[in-house]
Amino acid sequence: MVGSAEPKVTGQPDDEGAERAVAVGIGVRPGTTADRIVRAVEVVVGQRRITCLATLDTRAAEPDVRAAATILGVTLLGFTAEQLSAVTVAHSSSRTAAAVGTPSVAEAAALLAANGESVDARTIVDGIVVAMVSAEPN
Repeated sequence: MVGSAEPKVTGQPDDEGAERAVAVGIGVRPGTTADRIVRAVEVVVGQRRITCLATLDTRAAEPDVRAAATILGVTLLGFTAEQLSAVTVAHSSSRTAAAVGTPSVAEAAALLAANGESVDARTIVDGIVVAMVSAEPN
C-alpha cells in the first residue's frame, strides 16, 4: 500500500544545470490524496530539486501526505501550529487560523524548513496551497 511507505531523503540534483533546490510547504485539507498533492507540488516547483516537503504536524501524520513525500522522494517535516504561527508571512488567513491554530501553513512551513527569509512562490493548485523557498544560500 502506497500510504504506508516511509518518506526518504533525496539524492543529488538531476543535472548541473538544474535550478536552485527548494523546500516546499503545503497546506491541505484532511483526506487530500497523495496524487493531488504530488500534482500540485509539481505544477509549482517545475524542474527544481525539492529538499523536503513541510506542513502542519497533524497533516504530516496523514497517510496520503506521507505517501506524497515518498512519491516525491523527499523527507517530510511536520511543524506544530505554535511553531508555524511564530513565522511572519506575506499571506495569512483568519479562516486557516480558526481551523488549525495558525494563520499560515504552507508559507510558514516552507520558511521554517529552509531556514529562509522570503517565499519564492505561493500558489493554490486544485485547492492545495503550495509555497516554495530556496533551500540554498544565494
